[in-house]
Amino acid sequence: MTDSSMKTKSPMAMDMPGADMPMNPLGVSMERSGSGTTWIPDAASLPSHMFTAGKWDLMLHEFIFAQYDHQGGPRGADQIGSLNWAMLMASHDLGGGRLRLSTMLSLDAATVSKRGYPQLLQNGETFLGQPLVDRQHPHDFFMEVAAMYDRAIGKNLALELYVAPSGEPALGPVAFMHRLSSMDNPMAPIGHHWQDVTHESFGVATIGVFSNRWKLEGSVFNGREPDENRWNFDIHPLDSYSARFTFLPDSQWSMSAGFGFVKSPESADPGHSMHRTVLAVQQARPLGMDGQIAHTFMWTAMAHSDQLRISQSALAELEAVLNAKNTVFGRAEFVQKTVDDLVLPIGPVAFTAERMFDIGALSLGYIREIASGRGVTLGAGAIGTVNVVPSSLQPFYGSRTPVGAMLFVRLRAARGGKMNGMNGMAGMVM
Repeated sequence: MTDSSMKTKSPMAMDMPGADMPMNPLGVSMERSGSGTTWIPDAASLPSHMFTAGKWDLMLHEFIFAQYDHQGGPRGADQIGSLNWAMLMASHDLGGGRLRLSTMLSLDAATVSKRGYPQLLQNGETFLGQPLVDRQHPHDFFMEVAAMYDRAIGKNLALELYVAPSGEPALGPVAFMHRLSSMDNPMAPIGHHWQDVTHESFGVATIGVFSNRWKLEGSVFNGREPDENRWNFDIHPLDSYSARFTFLPDSQWSMSAGFGFVKSPESADPGHSMHRTVLAVQQARPLGMDGQIAHTFMWTAMAHSDQLRISQSALAELEAVLNAKNTVFGRAEFVQKTVDDLVLPIGPVAFTAERMFDIGALSLGYIREIASGRGVTLGAGAIGTVNVVPSSLQPFYGSRTPVGAMLFVRLRAARGGKMNGMNGMAGMVM
């Protein structure tokens, strides 16, 4: 395949935000890339800087939040901290195909501590050997270090190879911080560990085939979640597997279905493994002259090796960039969590180990851009959350509707923040 054919936009993606982006085989824009090997809709874009360095096409995508987090009730807490991540993709033509190198880094472990940030009804991973509950864990420094190679093997078919010491297997949809429907929302979904937690797996190998409308992938990966040392690579066998099919019927939609076996994800409970099924639908489109609107609908089911019942989660998510100054976003969730998930007492006067609780959360947020320039924008915002728990959990949370809120300022790339050459980086605020 020639260089000129790789730079030709596919008919499905014509006149979209990434119309002048570098092309992978079959005319798939690099801007379609989400986390790992996921695809997001072509009709809208993640805010990023695009530039060149020699023969390399580069894309930088970064978010920095500085926030005050208040979570109410007996299990709540307050914290001042910062959530942050930066992702750099570099790609160029190689051997008749397209090579992409990517890395994503975060300083969460230093800026919200190894204990993470307060969030009611959240769970997953550990701190000082104990399960984290009502807190979202920090991301590791090496969120992704990966290489991907795509090459056409026919007129309408291409091969994908992805290897990552730290990366994402083909299982769930794009991770929440890369989703068009939640990119400006600093809070993780309370169903994160049901939906997209494998976006940070230390050891992944994926092979796939794709056209410009669909992709079929299979992965082997390390199923163990990151340990409490957030600054290194956690090396374990590639003992888990997954498969995912993604379909883009047109430029506004991305639909995916994934299934996987995750072996011993929690270090505190190594005998616990699971099968996970994830169905997700994403829709995005431009809104007015300089905005966009995006939705995600997701359903997941997990069958646990040490539980009789299947636990489920559902999510509906929206972000509307109304114009250059105003953004609104929201999320509605339902998750089934166990006594172990919520670290509740077990015994004759408490709960049985098999007990499962239907919980939910409804959040709404707003951001006002207060300054912009040099390819970045600074916004101030707030998000409020009303959680819903059954009456049996009211004594632990102080209410059936415990609430939380976060005030924040956010720095990120402006949408369409394109630069020409490395000199364009010199004046960029970081």
